[in-house]
Amino acid sequence: MAETEPGVLARVRRGHEERVLGLLREHGALSRAELGTLSGLSRSTLSDIVAALIARAAVVVTTPESAGRKRPPGRPAELLALNPDTGQTLGLDFGHRRVHVAIANAAQEVIGTAALGYARSTSWQRRLEIACGLVDTLRTGLGPLQGVGVGVAGPVGRPGETPRRTEVLIDGLSARFGVPVVTDNNTRLAALAEMVRGAGRGHTDVVYARLSDGVGGGIVVGGRLLRGAGGSAGEIGHVPVNPSGRSCPCGGRGCLETFASVPAVVAASGKPDLPSALAALEAGDADAAAAFDRAGRALGFALAAVCNTVSPARIVIGGEVAVPRVLAAAEAALATHLPPAQRLPIHPAALGDEVGALGAIALVTHDSPLLIGYPRGAHRREDEA
Repeated sequence: MAETEPGVLARVRRGHEERVLGLLREHGALSRAELGTLSGLSRSTLSDIVAALIARAAVVVTTPESAGRKRPPGRPAELLALNPDTGQTLGLDFGHRRVHVAIANAAQEVIGTAALGYARSTSWQRRLEIACGLVDTLRTGLGPLQGVGVGVAGPVGRPGETPRRTEVLIDGLSARFGVPVVTDNNTRLAALAEMVRGAGRGHTDVVYARLSDGVGGGIVVGGRLLRGAGGSAGEIGHVPVNPSGRSCPCGGRGCLETFASVPAVVAASGKPDLPSALAALEAGDADAAAAFDRAGRALGFALAAVCNTVSPARIVIGGEVAVPRVLAAAEAALATHLPPAQRLPIHPAALGDEVGALGAIALVTHDSPLLIGYPRGAHRREDEA
């Protein structure tokens, strides 16, 4: 049955409200003129939306000084900002051996983080209990939650085909906190976090790769995670860089992961572990230098394939293998496979171990389908120029 006109109008209005709230989360306090430019909404529509958000205490009126901005010449302009007291967002990142927890207020200011390890064999129910214990400790005296984001290592399944482990987490967290729960792969969430808070900040099209025990990645296009039909887009580690290379756990051969992961670099260096390989690299060992250069060249080759496809504005690389020598070799290799107009520097990741939990927070506030298709303005505030 077709949706009634009031239902359509309510969805449109909600979309406008989420757009305004999203811009205030992304940019901080803004004037009405800045909100109008960034949102693309008419003056009358924006005025109506802002008035409703202020009435609900979701948005507050503040001054440039309170928002940490310069006072404009002439009559001071009032600014609009998220009300930090309206609720928190929780982010959880369940790694193979550790869970990271982060909590942010409505203004997306991180107000608490914690982490605790567990054995790789720990059941998902027990991991959930450990995470909830950390959350209870962090949230003492805080207000209500608005949503929970969850990152998990490995595949999260196709839409409608949720793995059992993810069901355990979603069902448990929904029952515990009574709020919406969203989930994704934790490396893709790291890409979103770097776009929002880290080395990709200020850009809405970001390619991210993490060189660790495996090689994972994430692609953000227009400010939204690219998932693909199977929910596994962004697996940069399985881009083939040498068809006759070693076999990969994915079933392919010569994937980037067989060149740029921790085990691959350690094996190529002839050293017992990564700290030994890094120490040998620092000491000028030729085998170690060759192993890291090899990893960088393979990374640059794989990134060229991705960049020629999605044309990002920023490339961010994290993980234990993302040392300066690897990034330099990758940047040089990338330049040989991209047209001059598309060449980009490679930036090291800016966020630490809590990146997946921060990405889970970002997922809660960025994953609204109502925001798809809204124009993202290029307007810049004077104090950011």
